[in-house]
Parts: sequence; structure tokens; C-alpha cells
Amino acid sequence: MRFDNQVAIVTGAQTGIGRAIAERLASEGAAVVLADVADAEPVAEHIRSTGARALAVRTDVSDETSVAHMVDQTVEAFGRVDILVNNAAIASTIELRAFEQITVSQWRRMQDVNMMGPFLCIRAVAPHMRAQQQGRIVNITSGTAFKGAPFMLDYVASKGALMTMTRALARELGKDFITVNAVSPGYTLSEGNLANKEFLSSYRDAAIQGRAIPRDGWPADIVGAVAFLASADAAFVSGQIMAVDGGSVYH
Repeated sequence: MRFDNQVAIVTGAQTGIGRAIAERLASEGAAVVLADVADAEPVAEHIRSTGARALAVRTDVSDETSVAHMVDQTVEAFGRVDILVNNAAIASTIELRAFEQITVSQWRRMQDVNMMGPFLCIRAVAPHMRAQQQGRIVNITSGTAFKGAPFMLDYVASKGALMTMTRALARELGKDFITVNAVSPGYTLSEGNLANKEFLSSYRDAAIQGRAIPRDGWPADIVGAVAFLASADAAFVSGQIMAVDGGSVYH
């Protein structure tokens, strides 16, 4: 129970990787806040049924007021914030398009959620972590930012930006003993990706063939790395990008 008496916020926690992360942290003792633009209360109820503490808060991570409300609700319910996992992103609903066909509004929406969202969440929790002189921030990026991927430039750019934000913020927050790291999944069969037949046909086989471990990746494959980076075991680890992709990229 390495997260006893700790409080974790997981964004995009209603389904997929985010839900798996929240359930893992709760299983190891954390009180978890499931921040999602969709209704995550059923997930919170499931976690509470195991004896853990959980709170669902409707949150649009691209909206400053919504993020501030979510952090206020977290502190009101649990008294502190120890862990932030920035998982919320536009991903599985992407329409694959040549870069010339990506509209300005589509580009801006992608950056608002995938890049501005983590910025707003980190900015909102930082004062609480600084007051405690400890904190763990884990950003969920993507292997596409290492290798590139066709027909999803807006997504790849947003995840590449999140990687560089991770390194810059590690430098800025380290003096307050706040670590900032990232986990970079490969193509993962979350509910959203399973439902996107275009994604499955375009990327699934190629992803498996490019791995040292030639199989599908699942949300359960990601959670161990996140839990490690959120734990005291990683107290001296910061600014790192951990690829969890079956050995697809080396960096």
C-alpha cells in the first residue's frame, strides 16, 4: 500500500488507460479523483466498492475555471494533492487526415486539450505540492512523438510538446521536490482505439511488427510504470520519458 494517505488526480479517467491508472493507484492505497469531461461516477463507485476512496469530478481540462474547480474539490474532499497524472487527451476519436486537410479549429482544439490541459492542471496543483514540499506529476505522452506518424500531425505535435514540457517543468519544480516525468505508451488497445476501426486497420498490425515483444498493448501494460513514477521509489527520477511500448523505440 505504497500510496497510503496520498491523494491522486487522474485526468481522462472514465475509460481506457486513465481508468486503469486510477484503479491501480486506488488499489495501492491512494484516494483518487477521476477528472473527466464525461461522467466518471460509475468508475468512482466501483473503486469505492473495493474499500478505497474515490471522487468523480466533471472536468474540461482545456478550461481554466473547470480545472481550478476540480482541484478545489480535491482539496475540499481529501485535504491535499500528492500525485497528478495528466492522461486526458483527444486520441482515439481522431480522423486521420493529410496535414493540409487539418483545419485550424481542429488543430487548436487538439492543442487545447492535449497541451494546454496538462499545463493548466500542473499550474493548479503546483501551489499545493510546493506547500507540501513534495509531489509527483506523470504526463501520458505517445510513442508517435518519437517516431512520427502519418495523417495525425496535430496529435503528434501535441504529444511532442508535452514531452518537452515534462523536461522543462522538471527543472523548474525540482527545487520543491516535485518530480515531473512522462510515460509514453505505444499503440494501446483501449476501448476508444478498439472502437475506431480506421485506427485498428491503419496502425495495429504495424505496431505489433515493430515491437521487440510482438503483441498488442493493453491499458494494464501502462499502469506499472505510472505507479512507479508516482511512488517514493522514483523520488530521484525526474525529467524522464519512459517508453512502454513493447520495445518499439529506444532513446
